[in-house]
Amino acid sequence: MTEISMQSRIAMHNNNQLKIGLFGANCSSGRAVTLIEERWSGSWKDCLALARTADDVGIDFMLPVGRWKGYGGDTDYQGSTLETVTWASGLLASTKNITVFGTVHAPMFNPLIAAKEFVTADHIGEGRFGLNIVCGWNEGEFDMFGMEQRDHDRRYEYAHEWIEVVKRAWGPEVNWTFNGEFLKHKGVRMKPKPYGDSRPIIMNAGASANGRAFALKNCDAFFTSGSRTSDAETAAKVKSIKEQAAGYGREIDVYTVGVVTCRPTQKEAQEYYHNASVVQADWNAVRDILALKNISPETVGQEKYDEQRRNYANGMGGLPIVGDPDHVANVLAGLSRAGVRGIGLSFLNYGRELPYFADEVLPRLERMGVRAKRPH
Repeated sequence: MTEISMQSRIAMHNNNQLKIGLFGANCSSGRAVTLIEERWSGSWKDCLALARTADDVGIDFMLPVGRWKGYGGDTDYQGSTLETVTWASGLLASTKNITVFGTVHAPMFNPLIAAKEFVTADHIGEGRFGLNIVCGWNEGEFDMFGMEQRDHDRRYEYAHEWIEVVKRAWGPEVNWTFNGEFLKHKGVRMKPKPYGDSRPIIMNAGASANGRAFALKNCDAFFTSGSRTSDAETAAKVKSIKEQAAGYGREIDVYTVGVVTCRPTQKEAQEYYHNASVVQADWNAVRDILALKNISPETVGQEKYDEQRRNYANGMGGLPIVGDPDHVANVLAGLSRAGVRGIGLSFLNYGRELPYFADEVLPRLERMGVRAKRPH
């Protein structure tokens, strides 16, 4: 078996300074809460074609959304979704270079079964599987499974035990016992281990203080929101996160998410964006999404509510990147200069829009030194 270093896994087996991935393609509509006809299907056929294209053009990773139940609205936004570890396994078997993540709700999965599933996917991809761990999410999804979601602090206490069990299962111990507050396991042994004698890269996006602490202690990459106002603000946020990680004696990469609308001219991009994300937004789905988060004019005020409506219509709050190829490349390069290690991008229709992004934006990023030169 080929040996793979943890450093190589974290770098996703390449030298790209800014890692670029595709976020949310396993869901119907992707991350675009829109009525527009050409919105993303999320079907297996389209996901497979997308992954092969992404692999060919040098995209670094694919990151799915862990979703079990649609949000409603006129489109039943994200109502049709593919389970993420199975999805990742299929894509890894059909690609050569790209890293593919599974997004897993820790409370819903026995950690030993999960650890075995992750190892299986990792062997299929020969060291290209990654884990995005979610510690809690929509109450309605937990209700659907007959589970009660723990209160905020307790869910992270559970997650600390869960990820410890997973990592120990991946490690060299045999016949070990775990006697935690939440989890108890006896006589544990697990073979095979992850591919190449190192474990999969682990991501998390906890937004609270406890969520951030969990990520900094246990993960290799942390997702946070990029500033909508300045790269300096993003740089300050990245610096703070890295300093906090150093306080735990660890290093961590900082990632963010963005929504790209790229067209030959700024005017075309703005017009398309406005039509898809304003004129034809699925405002009923946006309303339902915000209601799940207890965001309404009554709870946050009309001005804040209107701002959140706009943000969620645009890729569920991802950083909007709207413009011609020069503008899109400059925004991405700015994030890289601010210390962001990677970004998960969504498009209104990934399959239709990725080729143009790859032809026009990626070469610009290569010339800027943000991406490694690829043979053409």
